Amino acid sequence: MGRAAAFDLARAQGVEKVGVFDIDEQLAKEIANKYGDGKAVGAKLDAGDEAAATRALTGYDAAVSCVTYKFNPGLTRAAIAAKCHLVDLGGNNDVVNAQIEMDAEAEKAGVIIVPDCGLAPGMVSIMVADGIAKLDKAQSVKIRVGGLPQSPRPPLNYQMVFSAEGLINEYWEPCVILEDGKKKTVNPMTGLELLAFDGIGKLEAFYTSGGTSTLPDTYEGKIDFLDYKTIRYPGHCQIFKAMLEIGLGSRQPVKIDNQPIEPRAVLKAVLDKNLSFGQPDLVLVRVEIEGEKDGALKTIIYEIVDRQDSKTGLTAMMRTTSFPAAIIAWMAAGGQITARGVKPQEIAVNPSIFLPQLKKRGILLTIKE
Repeated sequence: MGRAAAFDLARAQGVEKVGVFDIDEQLAKEIANKYGDGKAVGAKLDAGDEAAATRALTGYDAAVSCVTYKFNPGLTRAAIAAKCHLVDLGGNNDVVNAQIEMDAEAEKAGVIIVPDCGLAPGMVSIMVADGIAKLDKAQSVKIRVGGLPQSPRPPLNYQMVFSAEGLINEYWEPCVILEDGKKKTVNPMTGLELLAFDGIGKLEAFYTSGGTSTLPDTYEGKIDFLDYKTIRYPGHCQIFKAMLEIGLGSRQPVKIDNQPIEPRAVLKAVLDKNLSFGQPDLVLVRVEIEGEKDGALKTIIYEIVDRQDSKTGLTAMMRTTSFPAAIIAWMAAGGQITARGVKPQEIAVNPSIFLPQLKKRGILLTIKE
């Protein structure tokens, strides 16, 4: 994800310099050279060292955090201290809530912090805000998103396209939806439904954590129903759910030869080893918003089918996750986001500026009414 963010920002209009920071200095320099279009520099940074992060961010207008979500509260404090706008790829509701508690400090520092950017959580929230604004009264929002291999391999018909920790988190943590206008928690990997995309065929979708992000808080009491489900090839949910039900997603160590071993660590290692095929991927997005306009029922559907870019080698998941986050950072740096503090993107980001930027990057969004 960091590679794609560097690739995008180095080519964005008006950007003079891009810094690529990583715990591995050599890797940071390699990424800067390969993806930076002559504008990037690489340097070492431990994302857990807030003082070092503050020094690194000082002098930059905006930053994108592409590290695992546990570092984001510290990076938020560092960005506030450095007076640098920050967006991150998020993925955990508790972490986002901790960041939102820093709203007053960020506002005082004159910066905008936008957590949970990317794909989902991410740009789907901006589509939701856009669709709701087009209706007199929105009643229902259904978000369906999936990253899939173009050529599925049994039995899971899946390949690793982002962090294994993030995937397990989505399948393990509780899911927040809106029902009858109120927040409700449902179990992950439930609510199985069938759907189809033209040219792709039959698929399934089920509840996963994190995709609704701050939307239930933003729209509680304003719309009746809102949910998020992850799209997979048929049969995936049943198999993966069974692995988690016997405890493979647990962080509670079990003893093997008197050594404490965390089941989740084993599952992550196995997923990375056996499902990292590196085959071309695709990303599917469908956001369906129902409501009333001028006294009549109306449905607005946002849809994306994005495939891996063979020219750049950037996967569809890299493009649809990192490019939206990079766009928001670019908007913040360029003064196209006026809000200050820690704000969700459905409130801070103007869809009329954001959505056309997707097309410029070859992410084709269709809107049907």
